[in-house]
Amino acid sequence: MTDVLTLVFKTFMSQRNVRKDVKVPPLSPTACSALVVGDQSISRSVLLLAAVTAASEMGMKVIFFTQTQIQSLPVSLQKCVPSLSPQCLKKIKFSYPRTVEELLQQVASLHESTNTSPTPPSLIIVDRLEGYLRGPRDGSHSGFHPGEQSCAAHLSALLCDSAAFLTHLLKQRSSSSAPCRLIASFQSEGDTGQTSHEASATDPILDVLDRYFQVRCTLDRDRSYEAAAAGLQEAWHIYFSETAITEASSTKDHEDRPGVAQEWQLLIFPDGLMEFRLV
Repeated sequence: MTDVLTLVFKTFMSQRNVRKDVKVPPLSPTACSALVVGDQSISRSVLLLAAVTAASEMGMKVIFFTQTQIQSLPVSLQKCVPSLSPQCLKKIKFSYPRTVEELLQQVASLHESTNTSPTPPSLIIVDRLEGYLRGPRDGSHSGFHPGEQSCAAHLSALLCDSAAFLTHLLKQRSSSSAPCRLIASFQSEGDTGQTSHEASATDPILDVLDRYFQVRCTLDRDRSYEAAAAGLQEAWHIYFSETAITEASSTKDHEDRPGVAQEWQLLIFPDGLMEFRLV
């Protein structure tokens, strides 16, 4: 969600770029889901930062679905959050479904009361949706499963329904963490060698996902001479989709709130330190 992601960027904002008027946008009941589109490794770092920030700064219980085992936080995150307490990490539950069928089953199980007691999760994160939707890669088969668009729609609908169900539970219990947010990441097959905007323009799966995720957060690598000359390991532009802003509030409201950021820059230094800057 934009409030969680903006809090992440603000929390790890470059001290040279701090602006007091940057505000976390108010949350709309109809805009509780975000899709992070772009490079796998960077999107995973953003998702992990979101999980850690939500748990430590907002007191949220987080469930994090991913196919790849997470043994420890990446070096970049350890540098960003050196004093993270074990109690905060206990609020994050990592789950490792291997296939889309297993993911569907585990997401559906969130509706069972035994899995939502005593405190339901208030943030659902799914790492690398494309890994669940793509078929096996051998000499003759690659890309997505046949019927991948309907599979993407089924999975997205179940995720959104589960978030709505958990929101209802959180409100029943008068939880300050309501509503339940949903953040997932996705990389188009054409992202390599293209900007995320170019790749996503021709991706039918992303068209389906956009029907369910109200916020698009796009990561585009900055390959300019200026970024290389600055001695950075990597530099990325981060764009919130226009739909995300208009759904969260009216255009007039947005014009009245100039501190709500639509574009950020992520700087990654050779030592692994990550900084966000408001553009």
